[in-house]
Amino acid sequence: MPFPTPLLGAVEAGGTKFVCAVGTGPSDIRATTRIATTTPDETLGRVIEFFRGHESVAALGVGAFGPLDLCTDSPTFGFITSTPKVGWRDCNIVGTLRGALRIPVVIDTDVNAAAIGEHRWGAARDVEHVLYMTVGTGIGGGVLVQGAPLHGAQHPEIGHMPVPHDRSRDAYAGCCPFHGDCLEGLASGPALHARWGRPGETLPDDHPAWPLEAHYLALSLVTCIYTLAPERIILGGGVMQRTHLFPLVRAEVNALINGYVTTPVLDELIVPPALGNDAGMLGALALAERALADAAKRDTI
Repeated sequence: MPFPTPLLGAVEAGGTKFVCAVGTGPSDIRATTRIATTTPDETLGRVIEFFRGHESVAALGVGAFGPLDLCTDSPTFGFITSTPKVGWRDCNIVGTLRGALRIPVVIDTDVNAAAIGEHRWGAARDVEHVLYMTVGTGIGGGVLVQGAPLHGAQHPEIGHMPVPHDRSRDAYAGCCPFHGDCLEGLASGPALHARWGRPGETLPDDHPAWPLEAHYLALSLVTCIYTLAPERIILGGGVMQRTHLFPLVRAEVNALINGYVTTPVLDELIVPPALGNDAGMLGALALAERALADAAKRDTI
């Protein structure tokens, strides 16, 4: 008789809410809750309370806003570091959860988690080199190389890459508190709102906001195509729910590349997330699954 699949826990830790779940995969989610992101003590306290009600959970995966310290040798491993989120700077999220729940806890960025979820169950199941970009309140990018998240001196910060800014076309200065007119400063949801005086979701499809938005996103994607050579680019987040953006972005990418490199058919390269808004939560579940698999391998060596 086969052994039962271990029950896993997931936390999608966002700047406005934490989504917690217990299950084994997309077709087996047994419990969920949403917790407003307030102070670390209050928010993590409620997360701990939720998982203490599910004592059979074998491991917990966390996909979190950042920046994060993901260096396992660092004294601040698992900390949220230089975030502008008030009260959360230097928050020891892994240590707090691990100490309270006494189970393995693994963490990665929210966008790396979303990429892992799409690779495990979604739009990137058939490829090994993946870029997941979320375009919403902020812009972030998760990168998988041979199926594993890219970590180096730090995790990728694609949302803060500089992009060409033609001020004769776009006089808006940008809203990033660190860099002004980086990609996030020019193309995030708050940038759309500030530039045009109303939320992006209220703008009609033929509004001039959208060709400009597609232009900035394409500039960043072409840089990623040249430097990372992804086999699949998944664009998620609230702004990308305006699905008319996809053909605009693909056309801009094609024009910018101008035949220089051979890329997959753009309709197959640049796609929406198959897991929709659940990509981050399911990716955190997949992180927990990977943690258990890695522990099992270590035990057999």
